[in-house]
Amino acid sequence: GLRNHGNTCFMNAVVQCLSNTAPLAEVLALGRYRARGARAEVTHRLAALVRALWTRDYTPQLSAEFKNIVSKHSSQFRGNAQHDALEFLLWLLDRMHEDLGAASPAQQARGPKEPGEDGSSAAGSSPLTAQHPRGQSFVQSHFQAQYRSSLTCPHCLKQSNTFDPFLCISLPIPLRQTRALNVTLVLQCERRRFVRVGLAVPLLGTVAELREMVAREGHILPEQVILAEVSPRGFLRSLGDVEDLGAAGEGAPLYAFQTPPARRPGCPRSLPASPGAAQPEGQRPLPTNALSSDCLHRGATGRILLLLCNTVGEGTRLARFGPPLVLQEEQGISWEQLQQSILGQLQALLGGEVQVQGTGPPLFRIRLAGDTEPCPYLSPQDPHPLCHPAIDRALQLSRAGGPPHVKLVVEWDLNTKERLFGNIQEEVVEDAESVRLQQQAHQQQPSCTLDECFQLYTKEEQV
Repeated sequence: GLRNHGNTCFMNAVVQCLSNTAPLAEVLALGRYRARGARAEVTHRLAALVRALWTRDYTPQLSAEFKNIVSKHSSQFRGNAQHDALEFLLWLLDRMHEDLGAASPAQQARGPKEPGEDGSSAAGSSPLTAQHPRGQSFVQSHFQAQYRSSLTCPHCLKQSNTFDPFLCISLPIPLRQTRALNVTLVLQCERRRFVRVGLAVPLLGTVAELREMVAREGHILPEQVILAEVSPRGFLRSLGDVEDLGAAGEGAPLYAFQTPPARRPGCPRSLPASPGAAQPEGQRPLPTNALSSDCLHRGATGRILLLLCNTVGEGTRLARFGPPLVLQEEQGISWEQLQQSILGQLQALLGGEVQVQGTGPPLFRIRLAGDTEPCPYLSPQDPHPLCHPAIDRALQLSRAGGPPHVKLVVEWDLNTKERLFGNIQEEVVEDAESVRLQQQAHQQQPSCTLDECFQLYTKEEQV
């Protein structure tokens, strides 16, 4: 190491870098340079210092003398103030260039802007070589390079080139372009129903790209995937394809629901594939004060896709339990049929079979969950609860990102929940190996090679 002589760390760092630059260290240490008389004091002292480092004859006196010579020839580096290492490196290279002959690189003019402008072609030759065929110093030949910048017009395809000599380049460091995101897949397969996967999602991507990644992980079709944020209290929101991925999964854990097949043979016509698609006259939404029977008069006999989650408690003190569900039901289904269908999906969690009494009180309440407030409850007295105008509005407002759907929250009171389900909590989810791998990969400090920095620096960009 080199002794610090009062904030000379910037100077020591540059000397160490130049000492470990093999061509220059060899020239200086072996004295293979021709200096221009007594003016070359800086180069002579630097050569003595580098020679001492390589022969292990270094003493603090040598670096102190080097500092004094630098201060003598440059007032900006006098005293014990801190300085920028790159600024000192450029000054030192410029000083060595003057000591070893030829004009200073900093005083040289820019190269020709266009090949052939000066009557000769610049292709295949450096403008510096053409301008200074003689007296080119060691610093020029080893530390100076030429940068060609090409600009191409996208309309006429005319290309213009500029050539600039340089001594240093400030390279950008490639930043990580992805982040780790865990997504819980809710699949239709009974053997592999719930699985959490880890994905490396692009920072500047869209939800449509995330749906494609989820579909590949789950080996399903992208159009079968619905992405929604599900918090410990229930549904927060569904994600549309055009949304940015920046905030996806930050408000609540992200779930990807695989929808069942569109319809089976003999089933009525399913809902439109896109919320923006044209609908027949009988499918247009009703005003808020309309009755569900009005929907039936308009021919609401299609099947409707439902996302459900079960909660216990009241008001703001809701807590989700059990797995989220995906159902596909007739829109004209009765309350009793809807209640029995939900219980059938929860059969594996129930202590025994539960019979629904048509005249008895309902076991739970059903609330429509949406991105807007307030969220209405479906009425048990309504003969066709899914024909409520709010359901129609939810389908119309369903964002483009998977098939149109409605999110429902099933609210149980504590006594009924404990009696039927016991102390069951949220669903048990299996973590895929990708969860650990992505977390591990994104926790590590990103690394890059010098070649990758150069590739990013020279990457073509749209002006």
